Amino acid sequence: MTDKDLEIMTVGGGCFWCVEAVFNELKGVHKVESGYMGGTVPGTPTYREVCSGLTGHAEVVQVSFDPAIISYEDLLVVFMTSHDPTTLNRQGADVGTQYRSVIFYTDVEQKNIAELVVEEIAPYYENPIVTEISPAEKFHKAEEVHQGYYANNQTAGYCSAVITPKLTKLRKMHADKLKNVNV
Repeated sequence: MTDKDLEIMTVGGGCFWCVEAVFNELKGVHKVESGYMGGTVPGTPTYREVCSGLTGHAEVVQVSFDPAIISYEDLLVVFMTSHDPTTLNRQGADVGTQYRSVIFYTDVEQKNIAELVVEEIAPYYENPIVTEISPAEKFHKAEEVHQGYYANNQTAGYCSAVITPKLTKLRKMHADKLKNVNV
């Protein structure tokens, strides 16, 4: 397996710590990096700047995956069921455009698949899906302290109160897609 065999997906669904933890559990996922995308301010944004809501960036994860093991469509289904895609600019207590639900596509095929997945998932939600589907822009990797956050801080309050329940839901809904089925 070489890097050229891998594909890239970039999505945001609230705090990137949560989204990163979910994708790190999936078979076929080789790397997940937390970062920022979709802003209008030039230069490389910092966590503090993005959290202010003034840069226009979303907290995102960039996922490198092997499409021979897990498809882009399957990754999007996991993404759409691991956060609330019906709340505009909000996930739980995290509020602001930086926490928006967003799928950044790299080509027409990814855009079409994203639109199809959103359409197929919509009937399962009471409220309309507000997930933004936009062309990918420059990815800015977040500071090192944000990489692997859940893996390094599982006992922290936020992790045990917010991320652990998301992982429990993932393990129930998508057990067939997990790297380690005996979790």
